[in-house]
Amino acid sequence: MKEKVLVGMSGGVDSSVTAYLLKEAGYEVEGISFILFETRGRKSPRSCCSLEAIQDAALSAAMVGVRHTALELRSEFIEKVIDPFVNGYLQGITPNPCVLCNLHIKFPYLLREADKRGASYIATGHYARVEKAEDRGFVLLKGLDSSKDQSYFLYVLNQTVLSRLVLPLGTYRKEHVREIARRLNLPSAKRPESVEICFVDNGDYACFIKNLLPEAEKPGPIIGPDGSVLGTHKGIFNYTIGQRRGLNIHYKEPLYVLKIDARTNTITVGTKTMAMKTEVVVEDINWIQGFPPTKEGHPIRVTAKIRSMMRDEPAELQIQKGGREVKIIFDEPQWAPAPGQAAVFYQDEELLGGGTIKNDT
Repeated sequence: MKEKVLVGMSGGVDSSVTAYLLKEAGYEVEGISFILFETRGRKSPRSCCSLEAIQDAALSAAMVGVRHTALELRSEFIEKVIDPFVNGYLQGITPNPCVLCNLHIKFPYLLREADKRGASYIATGHYARVEKAEDRGFVLLKGLDSSKDQSYFLYVLNQTVLSRLVLPLGTYRKEHVREIARRLNLPSAKRPESVEICFVDNGDYACFIKNLLPEAEKPGPIIGPDGSVLGTHKGIFNYTIGQRRGLNIHYKEPLYVLKIDARTNTITVGTKTMAMKTEVVVEDINWIQGFPPTKEGHPIRVTAKIRSMMRDEPAELQIQKGGREVKIIFDEPQWAPAPGQAAVFYQDEELLGGGTIKNDT
């Protein structure tokens, strides 16, 4: 009897090819799509929340020869992802909705639905790898295609999820995946890359928040390096750490957002040098093994990244508060760490864990 795997299908090329590869590998495969925020009526081909994406997932499943269903999760998505996303920006931080979705929606509901359907495994189209270590539990590794590695977004996973997770694309390069999709004539073969914030049209998150909460556009002062008021901002949700454009201020050199203080409704700006940081404190840590790799007072060498698109950089990792918090001390200063964003840490190819960059306001 074939082992069954439930594949999360977004309608994109990666999850569609994942379903095909698993069927070819001999699994009984079923696909499922989650109906998330405002699915009906949204036509963006770059969104995994759009009606077109759900339709493409169903069509791809049919062409691959696997069953496909869709599950209504809009109220859960709004509560667990949209509301924290909006509230984060109103509090002056830069939230990561993909991490929130993986933690609260995608993997919990994939497991729940797998149990209902008698599936032993779940699968997604992420470019990362899961392996069983000889001397411990399951480990999460970078995808072999370094330009597409998505392990950063999976740091919230635990041993329960990893023990049942199959990631076929972890050993593939993106161009090979698209080649497979073209050969199969899948509708996703020509779809553009999905955007990080799937529920925001055209990437304009500020417009999204403004449409939901027009009253959030509360002006306030922009404070310069010397403490003087250089201008007026248009509501703190319009700005992120490291931002330069849209400040509408004049100074002798370029200035960047250094601090967003929701309590005082102020934005502080400074020079590029001032935006570079060597030390980053990270809280709400999730350790892939369930516990930290070292004790307090015994720092270890790692590589770490503080945004999804950067390369992981050499650093020292210091455990704090019993492993619930860490300090990353980079060998070289890094550009504008943003409170609310995810920071993750590796040893070689293995992702040890990650958390949320702490707001020091």
